[in-house]
Amino acid sequence: MCLAYPGKVVEISGDTGKVDFGGVVREVNLRFVDVSVGDYVIVHAGFAIQVLDEEEARRSLEAWEELLGGLEGA
Repeated sequence: MCLAYPGKVVEISGDTGKVDFGGVVREVNLRFVDVSVGDYVIVHAGFAIQVLDEEEARRSLEAWEELLGGLEGA
C-alpha cells in the first residue's frame, strides 16, 4: 500500500527540486510532472508522480491532520 502526503515545491533545478512536506524538505525527481515552484505534488519513491491543485492539497492535508491527531491519544 502506498500512502500519499502532499508536499509543496519550494525550489526547482533541472529535473530535481526541493519539496516541503510540512517542515521536512526533501529532494525529489520532478522528471514526470510539469510543475512550478509553489505547486503541490504527490511523491512516490523519490519521484513526483502527480500535481495537485491547492484546494485538493488542502483537503488532503486536513485529512492527514485529523488522522494523525486521532493517533496522539492512542
